[in-house]
Amino acid sequence: MTDYALIDFTPLDALTGDEVVTHSPVRDVRLPSGHVLALITLDNGRDHTRPNTLGPATLAELGQTLETLKKRAVAGEIHAVAITGKQYILAAGADLSDVAKLPSKDVARLIAQRGHQVIGSLSELGVPSFAFVNGLALGGGLEIALNSTYRTVDSSAAAIALPEVFLGIIPGWGGAYLLPNLIGIENALEVVVSNPLKQNRMLKPQQAFDLGIMDAIFPAASYLEDSLRWADGVLTGRVRVERKNEPGKLERLTKWPIAIKMARGMLESKIGTVPRSPYVALDLLDKAKSGTKAEGFAREDEALAELITGDQFAASMYAFDLVQKRAKRPVGAPDKTLAKKVTKVGVIGAGLMASQFALLFVRKLRVPVIITDLDQGRVDKGVASIREEIGKLEAKGRLDGDTANQLRALVHGTTDRSEFADCDFVIEAVFEEVGVKQEVFSAIEKIVADDAILATNTSSLSVAEIGSVLQNPERLVGFHFFNPVAVMPLIEVVKTDATSDAALSTAFVVAKGLGKNAVLTADAPGFVVNRLLAKVMGEAARAVYEGTPITVVEKAFAPLGLPMGPFQLIDLVGWKVAAHVQDTMANAFPDRFFSSENFHELAALSGADGKAEVVEKDKGGRVTGWTKAAQKVLVTGKTAVAPETILARVQDGLAQEIKVMLDEGVVPEVQDIDLCLILGAGWPFIDGGASPYLDREGASERAFGDTFHHPPIRGIGA
Repeated sequence: MTDYALIDFTPLDALTGDEVVTHSPVRDVRLPSGHVLALITLDNGRDHTRPNTLGPATLAELGQTLETLKKRAVAGEIHAVAITGKQYILAAGADLSDVAKLPSKDVARLIAQRGHQVIGSLSELGVPSFAFVNGLALGGGLEIALNSTYRTVDSSAAAIALPEVFLGIIPGWGGAYLLPNLIGIENALEVVVSNPLKQNRMLKPQQAFDLGIMDAIFPAASYLEDSLRWADGVLTGRVRVERKNEPGKLERLTKWPIAIKMARGMLESKIGTVPRSPYVALDLLDKAKSGTKAEGFAREDEALAELITGDQFAASMYAFDLVQKRAKRPVGAPDKTLAKKVTKVGVIGAGLMASQFALLFVRKLRVPVIITDLDQGRVDKGVASIREEIGKLEAKGRLDGDTANQLRALVHGTTDRSEFADCDFVIEAVFEEVGVKQEVFSAIEKIVADDAILATNTSSLSVAEIGSVLQNPERLVGFHFFNPVAVMPLIEVVKTDATSDAALSTAFVVAKGLGKNAVLTADAPGFVVNRLLAKVMGEAARAVYEGTPITVVEKAFAPLGLPMGPFQLIDLVGWKVAAHVQDTMANAFPDRFFSSENFHELAALSGADGKAEVVEKDKGGRVTGWTKAAQKVLVTGKTAVAPETILARVQDGLAQEIKVMLDEGVVPEVQDIDLCLILGAGWPFIDGGASPYLDREGASERAFGDTFHHPPIRGIGA
């Protein structure tokens, strides 16, 4: 058992230089019963855009605060302690700003031990402790709650999660031991392992309450008052807390090991064995079924120290920095004051993609949105689809009735393009063919105002060629979304030689208003994401053409860590789209991109709506083979390629293509390519994006005799 009181924590003082300290002031609250509750309010003195975090100085101050309260409890001055946060935020977890600079594993271990010493003392004050989760509670923020005796949550709290596995580490301040012993192993596996691997999915307050993480949930308007009243009820015995998901002896003996075994098998099939943190978390959750809390905390100390000084966490911090900083301050974006104010949006098209655009614009910008198509039937279907989706959001409680009605009223459909006259921003979602896009923009340009911005959602065509027929090509900008539109966070903003700063600035401001991250790219085939995914898909197609079974090809790509294999991805985005992107890239760069007639045969087989089955899949959506119909049209050789050869080809091909893109100036720096792949293709954080991964695997040196010049990242040769 570790005696944290005997540990020298002074080496942590060197990590406090840039820390924004979250202070822990206390005030006494006399409850209706006469009991006195000492209420700690975590507050870093900043507004809600800078959440409370838990760095070394913060923990030291909180530790002193709790030690003082423990003495007051012994003296009988207080009967309970509660901890809450500034408005909207409890805490967003540990302050990770200097963690990547840790000099040794011993210092890394001190971070885990300090957290256990301080936050763990919430259960050792001599009086009950309450966590009033009034807002965002991530990582260490949620672990504050888990170490408390009782927990309430504000029904409007933004998010509740243990996202550590997403970043290449594990919940290291009690979460890996306390959570499964509070809500059972299956629920804990969902929160600790599954959710972080689903693009860092968070819990809503109601979900946290239903799982049993929280003991009570109260509305925002009276949250603190209700929580204090509830705490008083607990202290007097009037309120009895029942935890239905708390595991019993039978679950520990039977269900626990089965759940761990199934989870391990699922991880191996979905992500392979390269990522370390999910498996370390799995081992900690497994061992949490027995032994003491002190033993559980000691295991977390060692696991966190090991992971925090590893290469995968260092790469994750590089990726995290890209998403948290570079994505929020896009390189090359003109001054936002140049942007045109958008008061009405026009969407050309009424199909699935157009409907997704319209729904996103009306939800986020709250301005009138008009859609158009060739005939009234298509328009009516599109408007009905948008209003149906608004109804679904209302039914789920994500929109109240008044807001839902307002949004429905803002959506309008017409076949009369003259109604676009007062639109400030017009985006097309029509067939991916230059001539079609040129026709719609030529027509709409004659209708809209001279300073209205035109945006094309092309995924790989030349924006300049599309705009070559316009009287004012400077108003045209590429605005490439990713599917599904509501979910994927990236928009590639494409600039041509003619694009004006006003059009470009408007695109960036609109993207931010839509809640998206925008990255500036040059007008080059495939831009960034599709160009590199075309390389991945092309190598997969080449291997099949040579005679390699589809399941072997899918598994060969697993070490890349992408959310799905190449053919599973193609099946999702559509074979027609894949064939089009393949042709675009192979026509532009025939010496570097593989083109196969198989894609066109499979696209034709998938049918006009693209829904006919081409591949067979298991219940998890993973590809298990070709359908019989697909086998009849495929042209394949008899020389199967080894998985390691396929992987080396795609690694070397990606490294070469990224180098070419940088030389061509497609993006300003390699960080922008990494950012695009993280946000637009789900490239895993533990790789740090593509370039650090390719450096680490030696592909960069094999392809062009050098490494990518990204900021130094421990252990990956840069």
